[in-house]
Amino acid sequence: MRRLVITLALAVLPAASVAAQPAALARARALYNSGSYDAAIDAAAAARVDPKVGNAAALVLGRAHLERFRAGRAVDDLTAARTSLAAVRIDALTPRDQLDLLIGLGQTLYFGDAFGAAADVFDNALGRAAALGVRERGKLLDWWSNALDRQAQARPADRRAPVYARIVERMESELRDDPGSAVANYWLVVGARGTGDLDRAWDAAFAGWVRAALGPDAVSLRADLDRVVMDVLIPERARMRPVREQADGAAAMRAEWEKLKMDWK
Repeated sequence: MRRLVITLALAVLPAASVAAQPAALARARALYNSGSYDAAIDAAAAARVDPKVGNAAALVLGRAHLERFRAGRAVDDLTAARTSLAAVRIDALTPRDQLDLLIGLGQTLYFGDAFGAAADVFDNALGRAAALGVRERGKLLDWWSNALDRQAQARPADRRAPVYARIVERMESELRDDPGSAVANYWLVVGARGTGDLDRAWDAAFAGWVRAALGPDAVSLRADLDRVVMDVLIPERARMRPVREQADGAAAMRAEWEKLKMDWK
């Protein structure tokens, strides 16, 4: 159950001052940040020959190839991204570049369908995410959640609950610190549903609708919650009832949900 944010850029590379880095690397970063990935690849490849910034340039090169892969799905770009990022020495990078390297490694694993490994690397990045703004950290949290969701979906149904339990635990913690987090409110519902606790998911959806007003992404969060409730939770909760009661039960739940939406516009 993937959110559309997975198609968005995660975080731009840090804009270090021009005076603090060679012009070629500064140009590669600027091109990456502007979304000019073809030009960023050329500039980063040129900067990479300078041994003083070779690792930072390889990071820009790998991340630019990743973004181009996401746009065109050319396998050569994913291979080039993996090759570039694998060659980077993390101890040669600034702390923020180290974070971006972890993000790039996680994305590379994700796009290679190694979802469990990707989640582990995104977890490493989350441990260093103090350097990110609230929105960028939320996107990283979304990558982590999507990776675990994809990992769970690849398992037999009876082995998925422990994966979703990890999502629930983390989102509960996130919401204690930021009740309006769109990512945490959404994934708490999905995670609870994935563990098989449909009542918990139902309550979390109601709470998420109300808490949406506390964050900057209320409209998109409420649209996501409405889709999950109407398309997933209500049908699944209705099927838990005796057959003769399922239609009435679904109608009652739809009415309850619509009342919440009217009461908490």
